Amino acid sequence: MVRIVPFAVEQWMDEYETWAKYNIAETCSASISIDDLRSLSDDPSRDPLSTSTKLTYGAIRGSQTLRSHIARLYAPPTGDDSSTTVSAENVLITPGAIQANFLLLYTLIQPGDHVVCHYPTYQQLYSVPESLGADVSLWKTSGEDGWKLDLEELKAMVRPSTKMIIVNNPQNPTGAFISQEVLAGIIDIARQSSIYVLCDEVYRPLFHSLDKTEWPPSLLSLGYDRSIVTGSMSKVFSLAGIRLGWIASLHRSIIEDCAAARDYTTISVSQVDDRIATFALDPLHAGKLLDRNLQLAKRNLGILKGFIDAHRDTCDWVVPRAGTTAFIRFSRDGRPVDDVALCQMLQDSKGVMLVPGRRCFGEEFKGYVRIGYVAETEVLETGLRELGEFLKAEYASVPLI
Repeated sequence: MVRIVPFAVEQWMDEYETWAKYNIAETCSASISIDDLRSLSDDPSRDPLSTSTKLTYGAIRGSQTLRSHIARLYAPPTGDDSSTTVSAENVLITPGAIQANFLLLYTLIQPGDHVVCHYPTYQQLYSVPESLGADVSLWKTSGEDGWKLDLEELKAMVRPSTKMIIVNNPQNPTGAFISQEVLAGIIDIARQSSIYVLCDEVYRPLFHSLDKTEWPPSLLSLGYDRSIVTGSMSKVFSLAGIRLGWIASLHRSIIEDCAAARDYTTISVSQVDDRIATFALDPLHAGKLLDRNLQLAKRNLGILKGFIDAHRDTCDWVVPRAGTTAFIRFSRDGRPVDDVALCQMLQDSKGVMLVPGRRCFGEEFKGYVRIGYVAETEVLETGLRELGEFLKAEYASVPLI
């Protein structure tokens, strides 16, 4: 019988986000409206919505235009081997990346399989394989060494039964990234035993603190036919409300198998969501939206860094290089504070929402909280100001662990 453990971070968000005054726990780049989306176009006659379209099930795998736009996100640099080219047929549209991940794991993982998962990360990526009967090994990283992955450790973790290696790039909650060199090393290890490699790329390419020449490629660009990526419109493209994500792979049979399994769940995605995403990912618009969010991330990270620098007596971190999240450790008298109590007391007192690391990412992350800093700048500034007031007046009463 399938038994799945509670999804801690999503339960926390559900309990606290609806009444937070200053939600700086959100992981999406600041959301945009349909009017904001229209403003990206230089052609006023173009519209992301059409009131005359009949609302049928639509294209079961996603419209051809949308899948072509997504495939273009994985276009190899000029001069690369054409075997890495992704076409629309290599893409399957899903209701959000969360369904993309679930569907893929449900399709490929069986009882008795061994899975290695990058950690800490989004709980879905290790709890779902466990629920399907897989033995999951956590490939752990630490803030003490900058959240770096150790390839030698990965080699030692691989077994004859290893079916999949799962990574997250850029990474939630730490804001770290996996370099091209390490990605290539993961592929080399996987190729030796024909292991699938899944990379959750929902935060790619928000490499806001890297020169563009340093941006690591998508896993698909490395040409391994058992590589799979998932993505969505939520984090990078500010459209979480349309609930649209995707699976992409060079291995067409993976897409076919996932499509067959999906017939038992959602069948298709909303035509409205498909049309909005198609408009947003049009090459004339997608670059503008990405630039907007890269600039927002850079500006807001500077604000957050100023806050951390001013409160070094209470908190420390590894500065995030990519994505939208930071993992910050709070302590007092050399001991970690109770991060769950900190988050609860802060929201009760100031209306500021954070996510506790110990509750939502693993018991070893005592004192850690996750901040989502690519919110509207005013929300982040006000939330940090209120957090600063809390630290002055009430921090001494937060329990220690």
